[in-house]
Amino acid sequence: MAEVMLVLHDVSPQSWEDYKPFVDAVDALGDVPMTLLVVPDFHHHNHVHNFPAFRRMMDLRLARGDELALHGFYHADDGPTPHTPRDYFMRRVYTWEGEFYGLSEADAQTRLEAGLDVFARNDWPVHGFVAPAWLMSEGTRQALKRLPLAYTSDPQHLYRLPDFAQVSAPGLVWSARSAWRRGLSKVISDWRQQQWQQAPCIRLGLHPVDMRHGYSRDYWLQTLVSLLEQGRVPMTKFAWLQHQAQQRRAA
Repeated sequence: MAEVMLVLHDVSPQSWEDYKPFVDAVDALGDVPMTLLVVPDFHHHNHVHNFPAFRRMMDLRLARGDELALHGFYHADDGPTPHTPRDYFMRRVYTWEGEFYGLSEADAQTRLEAGLDVFARNDWPVHGFVAPAWLMSEGTRQALKRLPLAYTSDPQHLYRLPDFAQVSAPGLVWSARSAWRRGLSKVISDWRQQQWQQAPCIRLGLHPVDMRHGYSRDYWLQTLVSLLEQGRVPMTKFAWLQHQAQQRRAA
């Protein structure tokens, strides 16, 4: 059995309006659970506690079968000015949102625990953490080993915690900020889909900016429909990891 995982990044009160038409279209397809990567306080001014309608929506998504995962806390890199060329590239060229890229172990644990507390106060079960831009310091990795989480991930893998056992989970993701980026993203994604036809799973990693352009939004919906028509079973990330573990035990 092959699977597909639909993952929505940067979910916050601000971004939900971007996602809503797409989510409604996915819901119309039937039982397609999603993994929603929730940011507790996006860019310091969208704390979920100030948006009761958003919290109720997340409750409804959980009741429908979706998974909520912790996606940073602020999704913003507020650390000291980078001092090396590599750090400058990663934190100011590659992204300005690598919140956990430079954190010490103590700072990472404090921020992770703050995020888990937000989930706990809302009675949201949480099994996974995904660092903004998939960037994690060694201190973050060490902090994750001590927390009650089941997995983290990067663009092409999931990692079981606490030992960071690597599980291949190839993913498609777009850069959709400009027309030429969207065009190139489609070419790359089409090529990767051909290469991954026999892959046990394919992840679709969506971002709010994808939803602001018909070209990219339509691509994701059409791709999801195509993969479902090919017989892939939709699963959340945590459900897929559980399924993999069951298969290993049965082998």
